[in-house]
Amino acid sequence: MRVLIVNTSENTGGAAVAANRLKEALNNNGIKAKMLVRDKESDDITVAQLNKSWHQKWDFLWERLVIYMRLHFKRDNLFLIDIANAGTDITKTREFKEADVIHLNWINQGMLSLKGIKKILESHKPVVWTMHDLWPASSICHYPRNCHNFEKQCGNCPLLPGNGSCNDLSARIWKKKSKILERNSILFVTCSKWLADKAKKSGLLSGQKIISIPNPIDSRVFTKENRAEARLYAGLPEDKKLILFVSQRVTDKRKGMDYFITAINKMVEEHPEMKDNCGIAILGGKAEELADKLPLPSYPLGYVSEEKKIASIYNSVNLFVLPSLEDNLPNTIMEAMACGVPCVGFNTGGIPEMIDHLKNGYVAEYKSSDDLAKGIRWVLSEADHQSLSNEAMKKVNQCYSQYAVAMKYIEAYNQAMALKRYKL
Repeated sequence: MRVLIVNTSENTGGAAVAANRLKEALNNNGIKAKMLVRDKESDDITVAQLNKSWHQKWDFLWERLVIYMRLHFKRDNLFLIDIANAGTDITKTREFKEADVIHLNWINQGMLSLKGIKKILESHKPVVWTMHDLWPASSICHYPRNCHNFEKQCGNCPLLPGNGSCNDLSARIWKKKSKILERNSILFVTCSKWLADKAKKSGLLSGQKIISIPNPIDSRVFTKENRAEARLYAGLPEDKKLILFVSQRVTDKRKGMDYFITAINKMVEEHPEMKDNCGIAILGGKAEELADKLPLPSYPLGYVSEEKKIASIYNSVNLFVLPSLEDNLPNTIMEAMACGVPCVGFNTGGIPEMIDHLKNGYVAEYKSSDDLAKGIRWVLSEADHQSLSNEAMKKVNQCYSQYAVAMKYIEAYNQAMALKRYKL
């Protein structure tokens, strides 16, 4: 079986990392898998890049320009919306023609257009689509927040000025997606049960098959190391209990930076000794902006792409905190747990599927900085840290190993092929 995994980027972003890891997992378990991307960042021969042309940049810019105009020339939600009005026709590529199964992942920001997706479906090749967020099941948004319009039909979108109208941009994109899906079958895969529940409520995906399979992780890279050696390699202090905060861009409000700051301030007020024995490592773009707002010694590490360095940073810390307000199945929690690091996060999205409360970490009440502070304090000072660490690694080995995830996807590909034969 030949599988073509399609994603906008090879390595940038959580979906790209997950898709690349799945490619490796499949190749290690008897499936010939390739990845097709617009933005290639390595010399990996199993990753093919679309032929570079001015069209690719124009596709990205044209989509942003249309959205920008619909936002009345305001930037606030410019990258929270995708309309897939431009993209590349991948059905003409050699990789597409050779594949038995087409596996779509995150294909936004000018990679594929709705017309391009329609051509893929009309090729009669079986299609699996892994949802890394809700965009395939909604109209224009990736995360619905408190909006439930996608459950019936999008329109009056809260991301558009004046909450839009019944015939706004979201309503028009909804109709285009609906026409494509009503005549074609796709096997949709969600990375978390939380997202599966959301997708099954979508009016757009009514009648489509939806299953849940987690992302895989390479436990040869993300594994427990000697903490002192890891800190030396990562350039972090030896004499402090370290808390880690990670985000591709740490100022992203969805990642909960404000709640993290409030929780740390609360802890330091109640336990001033923490100023002497604790610190915070910050991994991600604009890390210094968060460091300036924290009452503890902070170590902004910036954006790091090298997996070995990232694994050493995880192994350097005592605790990983991810107070996301909405998230699917964060790779960062999986990576931390694989390194034996207990995690703390809010009770939202796929996070409580990963963190077993008081067993390998702490699941805090949603949007409660007080409970977040309590969880951080509990892991640092009260819990049996060795037990938490062991349970974290055990969870990853059982649920997120390359073999376990690859076997589930092979079954999904066979289901998609059977589904396509039945429809034909």
